[in-house]
Amino acid sequence: MMNHRKLRMGMIGGGPGSFIGAVHRIAANMDGQIELVAGAFSSNPEKSAIAGAELFLDNSRIYQSYDEMFEKEKALPKDQRIDFVSIVTPNHVHFDPTVKALKNGFHVVLDKPMTLTYEEAKELNKVIEETGLLFCLTHTYTGYPMVKEAKQLVSNGTLGNIRKVYVEYPQGWLWKNVSEEENKQAGWRTDPKRSGVAGCMGDIGTHALNLAEYVSGLKLDKLCADLNTTLSGRTLDDDGIVLLKFEGGASGVLMASQVATGAENNLKIRVYGDKAGLEWQQEDANSLIVRHPEQPDQIYRAGANVPYLSSYALANTRTPAGHPEGYLEAFANHYRNFARTLTAKLNGTEPEKEWLDFPSTEDGLRGMAFIEHVVKSGQSEQKWTKFKL
Repeated sequence: MMNHRKLRMGMIGGGPGSFIGAVHRIAANMDGQIELVAGAFSSNPEKSAIAGAELFLDNSRIYQSYDEMFEKEKALPKDQRIDFVSIVTPNHVHFDPTVKALKNGFHVVLDKPMTLTYEEAKELNKVIEETGLLFCLTHTYTGYPMVKEAKQLVSNGTLGNIRKVYVEYPQGWLWKNVSEEENKQAGWRTDPKRSGVAGCMGDIGTHALNLAEYVSGLKLDKLCADLNTTLSGRTLDDDGIVLLKFEGGASGVLMASQVATGAENNLKIRVYGDKAGLEWQQEDANSLIVRHPEQPDQIYRAGANVPYLSSYALANTRTPAGHPEGYLEAFANHYRNFARTLTAKLNGTEPEKEWLDFPSTEDGLRGMAFIEHVVKSGQSEQKWTKFKL
């Protein structure tokens, strides 16, 4: 029997003071395929109760902990319990709830990075493989239609053999020291116990690498990193640059900074092959520039029913050309593709190939390995040669 209903979602984290929780809820709700029905929104039961009430949830499904949520949801009839959980906690509270969700039979959408450590990521990957359940990791930026178009142009040979990849993510929000009371996000993201071994590189450097590998279709082979901790009293990196070597010989440069004073979030990628190059940036997310030698630049524009776009770009576009779609829509594309794939799975049908294009466990593993290797390289002096006259 076909399953024509909304998917039921539970949320872990995303309570008072959370930025990303609200983003996940908007993204999940955008296409009308998912309904938030339960949650454990904070490690503080009172805050969880407040959050659940503000979201108009039934009192019986506002939980004091994720352990309680899994236990009580699993006991509900199959036509009432949650189908999946969205986990939007700080990095140190990714591994345990994700493993428990999977072992209790619930599919998972998890905010990136995958875990606190690479060892945890490998353990989690085993559980995902053992359970066979669906897992989505929200590397937001590969959800943009024109990023998907860029990937298709590379894969269909428009750029030829890839030679060079430049990716940069400048932010300025950590340009000065702030207390946790002033900025909860800054508090946990600069704390090794909650963020992990990397700061800026774990937070946004992983996004940049994910974008570089996704668009170019290349896998990172080796790297050389220079990480900086700019402000005194700060433990983790807040700035860095990484030289990249990809399998097959292409090279690249990755820049990520959270002390680029005045910068917002203009993630940008440039890819150059032996036939053409392309350029995309988040501040003009609807445009993709393709540069051919001895020809004028081509500007591809996002929009529904644009005849020259690939099926992947069109499947992730909601509005006519000229109506901007941005960060929230890109986020929602991951949720929609996950939801469509999960609904197909529940119905015993095959999902469309475009629906399967969302970040998953391999992206998570590669991100955590990147963090570990970047920090190791950043701490090494062997890569530098002293300049002498």
